[in-house]
Amino acid sequence: MKLSSLVNNLEESVTLAASARAKELKAQGRDILMLTIGEPDFTTPDNIAAAAKAAIDSGKASFYTQAGGLPELKDAVGTYFETFYGYGVARNEVVVTTGAKFALYAFFASVLDAGDEVIIPTPYWVSYADQIKMVGGVPVFAVGTQKTDFKVTVAQLEALKTPQTRVLILNSPSNPTGMIYTADELRAIGNWAVDNEVIILADDIYGRLVYNGHAFTPISSLSDAIKKQTLIINGVSKTYAMTGWRIGFAVGNPEIISAMSKIVSQTTSNPSAVAQYAAIEALTGDQTAIETMRAEFEHRLNTIYPLVNDIPGFEAIKPQGAFYLFPRVAKAMAIKGFTDVTAFCDDILEKTGVALVTGAGFGASDNLRMSYATDMATLLDAVNRLKKYMAD
Repeated sequence: MKLSSLVNNLEESVTLAASARAKELKAQGRDILMLTIGEPDFTTPDNIAAAAKAAIDSGKASFYTQAGGLPELKDAVGTYFETFYGYGVARNEVVVTTGAKFALYAFFASVLDAGDEVIIPTPYWVSYADQIKMVGGVPVFAVGTQKTDFKVTVAQLEALKTPQTRVLILNSPSNPTGMIYTADELRAIGNWAVDNEVIILADDIYGRLVYNGHAFTPISSLSDAIKKQTLIINGVSKTYAMTGWRIGFAVGNPEIISAMSKIVSQTTSNPSAVAQYAAIEALTGDQTAIETMRAEFEHRLNTIYPLVNDIPGFEAIKPQGAFYLFPRVAKAMAIKGFTDVTAFCDDILEKTGVALVTGAGFGASDNLRMSYATDMATLLDAVNRLKKYMAD
């Protein structure tokens, strides 16, 4: 059967592919340790689940909502922004989507024409480039390296700028590196974007998951000019352990938000009503459980980081946020006779049962990603298996 050129030119998400392969082996009875998916291992906090149950019991979760989200949820987003961003937002500056990933797609579909360029700092989350290609845009990569803490500079952006440059993506804290841009670094980048009329797409999904005294600075909070130039993507999945609920949102220029709402109305329609009511409680309710989860991620990071660096050939810098380690493994690959990091990860999975994600899909062919969003026993077992693998 003939398939479209669009689909034929798309790459499968490497994170989902790694998870699917690991689950397949697990179903065969193999002892598999899953360090692939960026998904908290906690269940959704009780107060959020209770709000969802109440919405079901009252009957109000049974019906369509506005395509771009419940007005009450848009108000909750406004309350959340007042608390964590330092400024409020109006309803016409918010669209609610079926997961933050779809908010990204709706944004690209709303602002990009064929040939428009989007600058993506590397390493980058795997879906950015392919979503841009899906709407005819062109991804342009600004290379961040381990030596620069995986960050890029204004000088790099200036060198890549062309008349077709339309958008700059900033993901801080970053997936896959966990690194955070400082306020000064963001201010310089934000002012460059304003001066060059480049839209900043701020993927802030990990903004509440920061550790060891580091701080997340929303780039949109730095000046009115930068805020006007910024479209923020966020959601409840990571912070609130709600990956399965599929609620994301975008905040920014009302014209862009209106365009994104059109995309939503002709594709998914409204997100799940019951999940929207749960999200209202997540954003405005008791945050105690959120701090408990954040503190546990921090404890896992502080425990596992030095152990990973003790694995022969693994070289990691300590993340400041999110819940991933992204070690450089070029030396480890050389020890084991590999030149391809994907093949290296496949061999680790087959021989040790530790499921990791190739860095190739993130634009970093010498690295791999391991999630510490799982229990400590699994993490310690995985490190021990990796050490034994490298010693054999």
